[in-house]
Amino acid sequence: MQPHHDTSPEIPPGCPAHGNVPLYGPQFASDIEGTYEYLRSLGPIAPVDIAPGVEVELVTSYDTALKILQDSTTFVRDSRRWNALNEGRVPQDSPALPMMGYRPNALFADGSRHARLRQPVTESLATIDELQLVRQVQQSAGYLISRFGARGQADLMADYAGPLPLLVFSDQFGCPPEIGDRVIVGISGIFEGTPGADEILVAALMELIALKRQSPGADLTTRLMVHPAQLTDEEVLHQLVTLLSGGTAPLAAAIGTATALYLSEDWPQGRSVEDAVAQTLWSYPPIANYAGHYPTHDVEVDGKTLRAGDPVLISFAAANTDPRLDVHREQLSSKAHLAFGAGPHACPAKDPAVMIVVAAVEALLNRLPDVETRIAFKSLAWSESPWSRSL
Repeated sequence: MQPHHDTSPEIPPGCPAHGNVPLYGPQFASDIEGTYEYLRSLGPIAPVDIAPGVEVELVTSYDTALKILQDSTTFVRDSRRWNALNEGRVPQDSPALPMMGYRPNALFADGSRHARLRQPVTESLATIDELQLVRQVQQSAGYLISRFGARGQADLMADYAGPLPLLVFSDQFGCPPEIGDRVIVGISGIFEGTPGADEILVAALMELIALKRQSPGADLTTRLMVHPAQLTDEEVLHQLVTLLSGGTAPLAAAIGTATALYLSEDWPQGRSVEDAVAQTLWSYPPIANYAGHYPTHDVEVDGKTLRAGDPVLISFAAANTDPRLDVHREQLSSKAHLAFGAGPHACPAKDPAVMIVVAAVEALLNRLPDVETRIAFKSLAWSESPWSRSL
């Protein structure tokens, strides 16, 4: 997509119904940055279609995103307020529903209920042994590399970055392989908008919870179930949906992108793997557009009137690459990106997540020191999903 002679961004094709830019499909995937650039030209918040027939307001400004993420009084996360869904204007088979529809977990809760549901998650995650976690990543990486190393070639996503987080998390969550395989099919399908994916995921996690009722273990699933907050099985299930969804597909995306970036022709020699991971989280955040917020009343934000109950999504990808940050980007902390959100709903697992990604990239480079990518980084294809920035 080339800019016009006046340097204003080219207008991407809109949805025929009302002219919104579709944030999905091959056109979007072929020029993701160009799409965000055009949306920024409309202001800090612009309407988009996140799926066919599903309109949301998308925040592309870093400052505006931070403002909304930190204002849990005006902007709540309970998607049962969603006007269009309540009025029957969202297709029942919409691929947006498994991502945006209400679940009884911390992600969609506010106030005291959010605190009750988040506490078991943060306290369970706090029991993770960091050294053991790194060893698990190295062992899982070694196993995957042993399967393709002798071949002399592999697909970065399918053979390494994709399966690695599941191997690590299967152990952390006490999830047997036969259940774990269905978990990853369900999670991947939800991010890709595959019909029936949510049902596959829920059935697999119900089976995992039943297994842990019979045979508790020293794992995160059991810790959630026995926590003093006394979560119901339904609440445990949907906490697991959030934890595993955030810990598998997005981690796979981050591992793949950081590896490809580090091996790219433009990566400066001497810069570390940690730098490549930080650059990935800034420029290619694995959860690209998410965090549904619902205004409790009509409110004006940075010149845009947002209606009560209409969904407002944060484009972490666009906010992180907001050109208005460039003037003081060097003064920002390397961790000031929004890849893990901000405010009361910020990801509670960001430290172990970064640890896993760094360990995964380093394991590949250490085991295969002469590894090279066959395709230039700039020519790699990206997922068509609006939710995930993934190769």
